[in-house]
Amino acid sequence: MKNKRHDAILEIIRLKDIATQEELQRELREKGYEVTQATVSRDIRRLNLAKRQIPGGKSIYVIPSGSSSDNSQDKDRFLRVLRDSVISVVNAQNLIVIKTGSGMAMAAAAVIDSAPDERVLGCIAGDDTIIVVLKNMEDAMDVCLKLRHDLRL
Repeated sequence: MKNKRHDAILEIIRLKDIATQEELQRELREKGYEVTQATVSRDIRRLNLAKRQIPGGKSIYVIPSGSSSDNSQDKDRFLRVLRDSVISVVNAQNLIVIKTGSGMAMAAAAVIDSAPDERVLGCIAGDDTIIVVLKNMEDAMDVCLKLRHDLRL
């Protein structure tokens, strides 16, 4: 349940400007997660969410890119999110097409975007599909194979 809640938090953070724990708690409740403020606070810590100021002076929660004190713990968490959501990984030219469970693409794309791999130019996510854009065909093949291996696909 916690992994699914963490996926929901990542999706919410990617889709909406969330400034407070109360706002995040409200969004989670709308998705069917009955959580306390203390649980939201722990989840924010476990996901290493950060706050960033946006135009207008408001600070919102963001998924930090590559900033962590424990890279192996981050990698394990990232792999867990991907393993729980990814169904297939296929490359086509300089693209990788990733199929996920329904509603899981945004969270999985957030994980891929936050990984420190300069070959990945970016991701586009729908409901259950992610397109990952890479610099060239060789990089796409290499990253695709690595993802399949890491995800045990």
